[in-house]
Amino acid sequence: MFSKSLLKTVTGVALGAAALLPMTQASAAEYKIDSEGQHAFIQFKISHLGYSYVLGTFEDFTGTFSYDPDSPENASASVKVDVSSLDTGHAERDKHILSDDFLDASQYPTATFESTGFESTGEGEGELKGKLTLHGTTQPITIDVEHIGGGDDPWGGYRQGFEGETTLTLSNFGIDTSKLGPTASTVDMYLVVEGIRQ
Repeated sequence: MFSKSLLKTVTGVALGAAALLPMTQASAAEYKIDSEGQHAFIQFKISHLGYSYVLGTFEDFTGTFSYDPDSPENASASVKVDVSSLDTGHAERDKHILSDDFLDASQYPTATFESTGFESTGEGEGELKGKLTLHGTTQPITIDVEHIGGGDDPWGGYRQGFEGETTLTLSNFGIDTSKLGPTASTVDMYLVVEGIRQ
């Protein structure tokens, strides 16, 4: 049978651990993606006839992410993209891509990404899994993520930065690329995300 002093000690340790648990669970910081300061980018590359590439970007998007360097498996992210902000540097081409031939931005003006989990694959690297809604269709995707760095900024804030890559099969989102040829069936996405701790 435990002595009273030992019982008090065990109880005290248990209560102390319980008090620390919520702090540990809440240690992941929330960050706002700094798209307004032009420190975040969503870019894409798609084949042009198999001879070259069309490069472009989505200029307007907002989002947040949660990150704790000591528990990266708890990372999460949420992003909302204005599809009509697409820019490939050619106005007529942009108009065509945004038409109902492809993205149909008038009917589907927004694309969203909501993460569902993160798996570390190495020091500062991992796979961010989630659901992408594009062209009115939601599909699971995986983004290969690498931590660029984090720390204080010159304005009294604290930042974290990441880059990510993924390849989307456009037919999975109901986008018909047959007019562009078989080499345009996929699009490579490159993301740079810098967040300000809230």
